[in-house]
Amino acid sequence: MTESELYPRMSEAIVAGDRAAAAALARDAVRQGLDLLEVVDKGYVPGIQKVGVLWEQGEYFLPELISSAEAMKAAMAVIDPELTKRNLGSRPGGRVVIGTVEGDIHDIGKNLVASMLQAGGFDVHDLGADVKLERFIDKAEEVGAGMICLSALLTTTMTNQRRLIGMLRDRGLRGKYKVLVGGAPASRKWAEEIGADGYAENAVAAVKLAKSLAAGA
Repeated sequence: MTESELYPRMSEAIVAGDRAAAAALARDAVRQGLDLLEVVDKGYVPGIQKVGVLWEQGEYFLPELISSAEAMKAAMAVIDPELTKRNLGSRPGGRVVIGTVEGDIHDIGKNLVASMLQAGGFDVHDLGADVKLERFIDKAEEVGAGMICLSALLTTTMTNQRRLIGMLRDRGLRGKYKVLVGGAPASRKWAEEIGADGYAENAVAAVKLAKSLAAGA
């Protein structure tokens, strides 16, 4: 299958939320020795971009968004190890550390944002749920991240978003990282109140915001 045939099928697999097809097409690209960064950029990214448009137009809802993100994740699970082998692992968006703050085990929304950030070209380090605040900082320092994304689904745990920003200030690291907050109880007003760099109400908006911050806008 030629590149001109592969790329539209990759995009279609993402829009359809077809994990098996997305992964199979990625394996075809690896077998053919194609430029995998180009495969991501021209094959898969247009699909996830179309999903974002369909979401904003109200044609796609959360189940479709999750399915498409999972399809993208399946493709990247094939491609990322090969990028590392070929020393092409540097993603254009930069490195992001993401997780749900300690005391909070909710992770569906966080998982979706992580998948969409990865699809958007970021090198994502997902720490999971119920993450101790020190781990966010330690991991960001370890991998050289430029952004920390904090999810909280409970009013009782969202205060940990404020605490992490305070910890960064105490360690003289606040200017080193862009901090994004999200989750059901969070809001733009909350982000401003705690001194975060931004808030996004859904995964599509989170990717747009992250790209804007990464670009220094």
